[in-house]
Amino acid sequence: MYYSRGNYEAFARPLKPEGVDDKRVWIIGSGLAGLSAAVFLVRDAQMPGNNITIVEQGNIPGGALDGLDEPDKGFVIRGGREMEAHFECLWDMFRSIPSLEEPGASVLDEFYWLNKRDPNFSLQRATINCGQDAGTDGLFTLSDTAQKEIMHLFLTSRKETEDKRINEVFSADFFKSNFWLYWRTMFAFEEWHSALEMKLYIHRFVNHISGMPDFSTLKFTKYNQYESLILPLTKYLQDHNVRFQYSTSVHDLEFAPGSGQTEDGAPTKRATRINWVQDGHTKGGIDLGANDYVFTIIGSLTENSDLGDHHTPAKLKTGPAPAWELWRRIAAKSTTFGHPNVFGAHIPETKWESATVTTLDEHIPKYIQKICKRDPFSGRVVTGGIVTARDSAWVLSWTINRQPHFKKQKKDQLVVWVYGLLVEAPGDYVKKPMQDCTGEEITQEWLYHLGVPVDEIPKLAAESATCVPVMMPYVTAFFMPRAAGDRPDVVPMGAENFAFLGQFAETGTADTIFTTEYSVRTGMQAVYTLMSVDRAIPEVFASTYDVRCLLDATVSMRDHKELAKWLPERLRKFLISLLNGTEIGELLQKHHLV
Repeated sequence: MYYSRGNYEAFARPLKPEGVDDKRVWIIGSGLAGLSAAVFLVRDAQMPGNNITIVEQGNIPGGALDGLDEPDKGFVIRGGREMEAHFECLWDMFRSIPSLEEPGASVLDEFYWLNKRDPNFSLQRATINCGQDAGTDGLFTLSDTAQKEIMHLFLTSRKETEDKRINEVFSADFFKSNFWLYWRTMFAFEEWHSALEMKLYIHRFVNHISGMPDFSTLKFTKYNQYESLILPLTKYLQDHNVRFQYSTSVHDLEFAPGSGQTEDGAPTKRATRINWVQDGHTKGGIDLGANDYVFTIIGSLTENSDLGDHHTPAKLKTGPAPAWELWRRIAAKSTTFGHPNVFGAHIPETKWESATVTTLDEHIPKYIQKICKRDPFSGRVVTGGIVTARDSAWVLSWTINRQPHFKKQKKDQLVVWVYGLLVEAPGDYVKKPMQDCTGEEITQEWLYHLGVPVDEIPKLAAESATCVPVMMPYVTAFFMPRAAGDRPDVVPMGAENFAFLGQFAETGTADTIFTTEYSVRTGMQAVYTLMSVDRAIPEVFASTYDVRCLLDATVSMRDHKELAKWLPERLRKFLISLLNGTEIGELLQKHHLV
């Protein structure tokens, strides 16, 4: 496996690897990582689809990329994924997946055309005082101290930030800034999360910092991501005869010494058996032969999610979690298989709650339109990303994507996604923790921050909307402070026939978790490595080495203040004059730093 940049290898078709027709692959989990691995096996390794089996605990594919119409509850979206132009592996895959709606087009074509015709941007990023404009004005409000702290984190080594929390590298100044408001609500970071992951995010998305206040760098699908992304992927795989085995919970993998040695003299390892339970009670499994491979998604951000309804709170499930128990059993067999308890044993720090509100009549949409400043029924961009209630005790944010968000949604309905980061704090209207609230009560709290008159809130929440809350105990588990080795490599050293997939596998790159790109990258790495696919994997977009991106980010984080304004003006002008006519001078002027 190797990396490249540019488009020379990006458009090349690899030769068929030797012996691939005789190999079989078992993929544990049908989340985006598992589905992408199957696509790369079919497309790039050119493996017959009927040699591939995807084993799934549930009865539909997609993992966290869901979009459901639950009988007697309503529409449900547990989360939404923000995407951008430089998800290199994701778009590499979707250029080959036929659209379900556009004849002769790929999912990438469809997505590209949509976002060209209807570019994304927000007209109001935050509110305060019951729906009033919070007046962020696109500014970051970073003090000199906070700017220095960001620069220090950017320049320090990864090693120095291992096992550190964000609040160990930033002072109170930073947490008062608009930058932190934008950052924490856009990416779901908390002060106790990983400083290392925040560092990686700054590097990975430095080219997007100038667009953070209005989300102008983001792109979204036409519908929810289950219908827009997962269904086309599933159809592609089914059309290539890939097999799906649902209602099957894998509870262990068995390993044995392999036939060789690693570079340090240790014996290689082989996966020898998959043990599972089907339909909740039938024990079974499969012995893995010489030509069998297993790719396993480890951990799960949506494991033990619980759905409430309009009149019932979602429950916080802290009991057995099959995806985590599987990883724990695997990890007990080798020090190279990671440390799942670093991530999956801290529910108070990794939980938050989301809710899907469906409006049922004309009463609520007028309050939405007042904030988003667009017609929410236009079929075009509505909020352009989340709107955060700055003074919300829950740190409540909400968003409305293009409508309809579900193909079967009624024309007079809107589907709204709401989430809170601090689910144990009493609400500002409801006076209860979000985690104890029914869907109706969460709707009341949202309507309060939307600016609905207080005397109208109970009636509108009861009659003009339905809401499905979802509690997710592990949704930010991958943000917990970590060190090298806590996540196993996608293909661990000495692994002969197995790989790990998903957000808790280590790619060894500067890519960031909690993205669709990361899941797809793990699938691509697993296939290219174990199937010996002779085609480069796109490297992570290197904006962190692009001086233009760095200058733009600097300007934005300084709220467009010129450099060295603290110097006496005569001295400042003299120093700037020395740069006139040089490449550096032209760059500084072009990016408005002088």
